[in-house]
Amino acid sequence: VVDRTAIFDIYCKGRNGESFIVEIQKAKQNYFKDRSIYYSSFPIQEQAKKGDWNYQLQPIYTVGILDFKFDEHKNDQDIVHLVELKDQNCEIFFDKLKFIYIELPKFQKSEEELESHFDKWLFVFTHLSKLQDRPKKLQEKIFQQLFEAAEIANLPKEDKEAYEESLKHYMDIKNVVDTSRLEGIQEG
Repeated sequence: VVDRTAIFDIYCKGRNGESFIVEIQKAKQNYFKDRSIYYSSFPIQEQAKKGDWNYQLQPIYTVGILDFKFDEHKNDQDIVHLVELKDQNCEIFFDKLKFIYIELPKFQKSEEELESHFDKWLFVFTHLSKLQDRPKKLQEKIFQQLFEAAEIANLPKEDKEAYEESLKHYMDIKNVVDTSRLEGIQEG
């Protein structure tokens, strides 16, 4: 029997223990919502502690950045769908599990129309593969870092392999340090 595992595009832990799952989905997929709910179960389960545990959970946020429209929302104008667990009175029943779906094809602003940081991020996600240079409206440091990362993805094969090998070496060393730290904590 093969264990079921999840591979996330991006999986992060916040300062306060909250989990963030980010899925970038380029193509429409059957049961995408089911899959995102299934994936959210992994960080829920990993919070279980051995021994005495009071079942208190840290928040989990699942973000789907979609290059397609949901069939049931294709005619509405909402780009972002925030989904929470609510009761029969539409009151939030559990506020620690949120699903945020962003339908990129609904974002139609030009560079000149960008107003907020959110607009800028939507613009980048929508147009990054087509951009040759960093647009004037995207000069903040965070976008500089993003464009530098995108340049790495477009390196020649040999340079990219050398970069990935240096990352692998770094991750191996980090894993040794993290393992040693964990063993030290366990030995107390």
